Amino acid sequence: MATSAGERTMSDSSGAVGAVVSASGGMSRVAVGGATFSPLMAMRTELGMVGALLAAAGLAWWSTVDRTAGMDAGPGTALGSVGWFTAVWATMMAPSLAPAAAVFAAMVRRELSRVLLFTGGYLLVWSVAGIGAYGLFELGTSLFAGSLAWHSGGRWLSAGILTLAALYQLTPLKRAFLSRCRGPQRSLDISVQSSRRGALVIGLRNGAWCLGCSWALMAALFALGVMSLTWMGLIAVLVALEKVGPSGRGARLATAGVLVVLAAAILAVPHAVPGFVVPGSPASPHMMNAMS
Repeated sequence: MATSAGERTMSDSSGAVGAVVSASGGMSRVAVGGATFSPLMAMRTELGMVGALLAAAGLAWWSTVDRTAGMDAGPGTALGSVGWFTAVWATMMAPSLAPAAAVFAAMVRRELSRVLLFTGGYLLVWSVAGIGAYGLFELGTSLFAGSLAWHSGGRWLSAGILTLAALYQLTPLKRAFLSRCRGPQRSLDISVQSSRRGALVIGLRNGAWCLGCSWALMAALFALGVMSLTWMGLIAVLVALEKVGPSGRGARLATAGVLVVLAAAILAVPHAVPGFVVPGSPASPHMMNAMS
């Protein structure tokens, strides 16, 4: 297969799969079996798998709402057991996995074992990250409970986290990770060449890129209310726009703007922010957190 200077060819060890990936600007495209497509197009051809991932995320969101019914959904809400939180955390990341998983599935001809290994590696990275986030949260609430009360330092902490998340959107590191997330097929040669072991390795690698790209947004979720369906939905939409929207740069800047506006509103008029539950307010009578 002939390639231009901005493309490279990939094939598996048996020669059954071939692809050309464009390295020039915009979202990368991959050719499989004579058809050229982007991650978004791959998702359209793998609707069953994408639907299953979205259903898993929806189930995780429903479980969160059911488990926390009657509890505060604002910043600092108790997270429950580490096992339950980690399982829900990882499953909630299923939509962000969809673009890379769709491309991978197309390239390995939907071989179930390799697709499952790729998915497992990706979600394993986010599970470890979830355990780390849980530990930091519990440590912070046990050490700084008094100083993090909402009307003490809690409001400033939430606004500060949102501001830092917005600033991260503008960094070269964010751009680099997002470029990988928008063109996951650039790294799929190892998975194609190394069969099942490679599928796990590249799943881990893509999970790490996604973590590098989205960790600040997940921190922002804690600042807004990690158990709130409203904020789960907003963060999921922002992550999706960054990964499969028409412009990665535009999505980054728009997300930064949204985060800055939320930070300013939480400092100035927190009760007026739609969907935001102010700890200690009448809207959150069942407080179980350090920011009450």
